[in-house]
Amino acid sequence: MRWIWIDRLTEFEPGKRAVAVKNVSLAEEHLHDHWEAYPIMPAPLMIEGVAQTGGILVGQVNDFKYDVVLAKISKAEFNDIVVPGDQLTYEVVLEHMAPEAAAIAGTVRKNGEIIGTINMMFSHANNNMQGLDLPENFVFTGSFQRMVEPFLENANG
Repeated sequence: MRWIWIDRLTEFEPGKRAVAVKNVSLAEEHLHDHWEAYPIMPAPLMIEGVAQTGGILVGQVNDFKYDVVLAKISKAEFNDIVVPGDQLTYEVVLEHMAPEAAAIAGTVRKNGEIIGTINMMFSHANNNMQGLDLPENFVFTGSFQRMVEPFLENANG
């Protein structure tokens, strides 16, 4: 099973910027497991939401032919909690792109208000882990690619 921490992309500028939303629901099991008496969205899952949004942005630059994996989180700061009923918006901007790696800056909004900032780096696994027997395209399954297709179709049409 693959955990997807974004519901959909709302904006996508190839090679520049992506915005995704995540609606937090009490129906999500991890909320009950985190704090049963007062369920909140764990910060690491918001970081993963930013990573997935950024990974799509970085992966699309090379038409998803390289597996993009999170390599480093250089900053992750939050100043509020998120509870069921809140909507998260993840905005990522591509700051640096190289054959081996990429860097993004991310902003987390809760119901429109900024509650977090994240900077992270991604590695292009296929370029950096030569000699390892990695499964082909183990990151970009159809789920992530389908999220970006409407934006690319509009840009090309």
